[in-house]
Amino acid sequence: MGFNPQLDHWMYRDVSEVISLRFSNLCLSRELEASAKAVLVWYAERMASGHLKLMFQQLLRFALHVGKSRGGPVAEFSDTDLINYRVSLDVRNLWHFGQLSTLLRRWHEFGYAGVSGQAYVLLKQIRNPGVKKGRAVLTHDPHEGPFTDIELEALQRALDRAYQRGDVSREGYVLTYLFMLLGQRPVQHAALKVKDVTVVEQKSGVPIYLLRMPRAKQQGQLVRSAFRDRLVIPQIGKLLVEHAACVRRMFEGVLEDPSEAPLFPATSRPHVEPAGFQFHRTRNGITALLQSTLEPLQAKSERTGEYLRISSIRFRRTFATRAAMEGHGELVIAELLDHSDTQNVGVYIEARPEIVERIDKAIAFRLAPMAQAFSGVLIENESHATRHADPTSRICDPRFDPSMRPIGSCGSYGFCGFLAPIACYTCVNFEPWVDGPHQAVLEHLVDERDRLSKDADARIAAVNDRTILAVAEVVRRCEAWQKERDRGG
Repeated sequence: MGFNPQLDHWMYRDVSEVISLRFSNLCLSRELEASAKAVLVWYAERMASGHLKLMFQQLLRFALHVGKSRGGPVAEFSDTDLINYRVSLDVRNLWHFGQLSTLLRRWHEFGYAGVSGQAYVLLKQIRNPGVKKGRAVLTHDPHEGPFTDIELEALQRALDRAYQRGDVSREGYVLTYLFMLLGQRPVQHAALKVKDVTVVEQKSGVPIYLLRMPRAKQQGQLVRSAFRDRLVIPQIGKLLVEHAACVRRMFEGVLEDPSEAPLFPATSRPHVEPAGFQFHRTRNGITALLQSTLEPLQAKSERTGEYLRISSIRFRRTFATRAAMEGHGELVIAELLDHSDTQNVGVYIEARPEIVERIDKAIAFRLAPMAQAFSGVLIENESHATRHADPTSRICDPRFDPSMRPIGSCGSYGFCGFLAPIACYTCVNFEPWVDGPHQAVLEHLVDERDRLSKDADARIAAVNDRTILAVAEVVRRCEAWQKERDRGG
């Protein structure tokens, strides 16, 4: 593992993170500290590093509480210590005692000194609540829970535009989309190597892009000892292959086998990595890349009006929630999330009915200013358009005005493959006219959503929700402009 377990300070670089545990902080007697180290070595060898750190923190909280009551170093943990500590915890934090109980029972069963027989009997008798899981998902917490479809689309649009402008690196772009598409943990991305990216050509000649995703460290397994192939959509798969090839070239002459290079290399190496993981990022490094890619884009939530909080767990929760919305059961969701069982995935099934809310005109007008789905420029008439001298820039649709009164103008000189005018409202190049039939467009979209919600899947009905908010914002601005003009007149 790259450290001496006899030392007071355990400091080493795991595959996923830097471990730093100082045993003198526990304020234990020498004998009890030696027992604590022996037990935690077992966790270090068999469990994920995050679990080791968690167990150390639980032991630290307990030991400091006992030491404070005794006024000095602790030589043994008694049943009285356990009772007093449990009483000191409020209801929300009782799960700390449950995790401590697991550690101390294992400690006693291994035969190490320090946990009294009475304490062990008590621990076996007490039933402890586990960590309360799923609150953020069940309540659709706007800061920690899954993104709504509108929020996710806002992130994707902002990311795509930034990448096209050159404001986002290919590395950050690819990593972010992998989080969105696959819902895996940062530690799994940290363990990825260039050789994990593969392309399989079908008989038809159409390529399939696969990513061999390492499983997160399971009990008794080593990192990169087990994998699951994940399918990547062609748009991202092509960029993933290009990125992998670029990284491979970077490590020619640096590593004996450049295919062993990390898919997302670290930019600095303050700690010595374990063998076989030279230049790999930690999971915190992966999270930092994700956040540094998305946070500057300042995408907003239609629920709060604030910038979206970016974290890897939110993408994971979004991925699982969307899988539940598509009708997948617990076994499939557990497989997709790389869980060994289904005990933690039921929450996504429970949360499923609440995801897609009804959006009518009143709600659209309320959410529109916060969502910032409209990113074009409102203009008074064609004379203010970017391509005012080009009649082909006019956007018309007889569905919304039989006289073909223009809805607005397109400010782009390039070819656009999206369907006008619906797709125009969320486009940065759209220049809607103040007197355009935007109210008719809004009513059409809301009516269509209502019809689809009755006759089709709720997810299909919600496909234009962000566009509805963009149109509502245009209508709102047009009304404000008209009032201002009337006031001035």
